[in-house]
Amino acid sequence: MKRTLNERIRHFYDQSTPLWLDTWGEHMHHGHYGDGNLLKDRHQAQIDLIQELLRWGGVSQASRVLDLGCGVGGSARYLARTFGATVTGLTLSPVQAAEAARYNAQAGLDNQVQVVVRDMMTLSADDGKVDLIWSMESAEHIQDKKRLFEICYECLSPGGTLLMATWCHRPVPPALTKREQGLLTRIFELFHLPPMVPSATLARLAQEAGFEQVETGDWSRAVSPFWLAVIRSALSWRSIRGLLRAGWSTLKGAWAMQYMQRGFRQELIEFTVLKAHKPVI
Repeated sequence: MKRTLNERIRHFYDQSTPLWLDTWGEHMHHGHYGDGNLLKDRHQAQIDLIQELLRWGGVSQASRVLDLGCGVGGSARYLARTFGATVTGLTLSPVQAAEAARYNAQAGLDNQVQVVVRDMMTLSADDGKVDLIWSMESAEHIQDKKRLFEICYECLSPGGTLLMATWCHRPVPPALTKREQGLLTRIFELFHLPPMVPSATLARLAQEAGFEQVETGDWSRAVSPFWLAVIRSALSWRSIRGLLRAGWSTLKGAWAMQYMQRGFRQELIEFTVLKAHKPVI
């Protein structure tokens, strides 16, 4: 029986997460190299991406945070420490949720950070309101992006902020070429993604959901060195052994890294950041 998109995403992260944690640690997202330091420690680059997104988004405080697609809770713990906030993270992967619980306990944040196995698309206003919704490289997995923005709007308190970092394809027109479409299709298949959209589509959907002060940015150049760092780390004997143990799904994901690097180099893929505010009614 053919797996649904969510089942494929869950399987991919169940299989690949232990290897990522062993090689890269708790933050499962790009690093920020915008200062031009391509030799920056990769873990620091990932922390810098969180800090830069908060700075760009103008978020200096939050008491209740929702982290959509939280991985093992790296960002969730950072936000909890920074703001003294209570943070709820959602993931499709039971493996990630179990690892998050372990990290939370080690950090002494059990009472502030909770990571649960749940599809973000099942959220509603009945789950309670938050001040900040954080979506770090998870929206690209969502097919119904219109509904995603509607859910975010419903779950935010008036005056709340949505901060998102996600993958988009380049602006259109001009239309994507057959070669560009072919490269994107490989990435979609190997990373279990629905078709990407341009950043302008995300901004329009956020506005249609009711958000104000919607703004997007293209941080591709600042984060593109990340993929070379990942590829280099994958070439170590330790990582190669881990890849072989992790299974076919993870091996295909590793193979996809070359396509991501090519997509950034050809300016086909954009690392899009988005900020939006729910008006105070």
